[in-house]
Amino acid sequence: MNSAADLAFYQNFYNGASLYLVPDASQVASPAVPAVAREEQANTAPITASAVVAAPEPAATAPPVVVPAPVPPLAPVAAAAPPAGKLPSLANLGLAATSTPVPPAVAPQAPPVQALLAAPAATVRELVTPSLAQLPAAAAAPAGRVQPTPTQSPVAHIPFSTLGSNPNGLIILVRLPEDAFRKLPRNVFLNNILKAIRLIVEDVVLVNVEHPTYPVALCSLRQHLAAKQFLAFGKNLLDVAVYTTQPYEPVLLFGDTAFLGASEVSMLEYDAGRKKQLWQAMQRMFL
Repeated sequence: MNSAADLAFYQNFYNGASLYLVPDASQVASPAVPAVAREEQANTAPITASAVVAAPEPAATAPPVVVPAPVPPLAPVAAAAPPAGKLPSLANLGLAATSTPVPPAVAPQAPPVQALLAAPAATVRELVTPSLAQLPAAAAAPAGRVQPTPTQSPVAHIPFSTLGSNPNGLIILVRLPEDAFRKLPRNVFLNNILKAIRLIVEDVVLVNVEHPTYPVALCSLRQHLAAKQFLAFGKNLLDVAVYTTQPYEPVLLFGDTAFLGASEVSMLEYDAGRKKQLWQAMQRMFL
């Protein structure tokens, strides 16, 4: 069909009317589309099979590690005192043990053995020497009697045995058989007498005169013992005291040697009167 001829026909048919021809869609150029509109059209375009691409699967991730929040320590709870007459609850014992730890007790360290061996004996146990009271001097020997001196005596050869290790302590003179003399440190009466003047058996030296009649010489004793206090249980036991002393009368011999004579231990144990006399004499001598 001729478009120009058709237009001329219709113009003559519609006289005075303006006519126009609709242009063909293929001949008319499409107007310019903004870049943003084209991008939107591209995004909204139908997706073809060729355009579908398999999306990568997300990589497997490890589960998150949950760190617990630190728990603040519990304050020590003081155990309540149980009421009178009731035992403490067993439930509170474990809590008190965990809340208030007790430091371990430290045992005191003993001094080394070398230090004890090197120390003198006086540091281990102080040697006790009884103090003497003011005593009267011994009487002079009777006329015609030879009084021995502290350095010379006619009985210096008389033997004696000793028990004890304190050369400066009290000297106890006895005359006993050997077996009875060995048992003397365990004698109850003797230990009570020493306890009364604040002494024990270790503070004294026991001397046994081994002759049945003669006394022991003071000069012989001074060669081994330096003590100046003598307590004699029996008669005729010390040469310098044979003629110048009386039983239960403490005296000073030669101005420096205190001497007290008494009856035998076996007699004193069962005689209350002699015990009283001995105690009064010892009070005058030591207390």
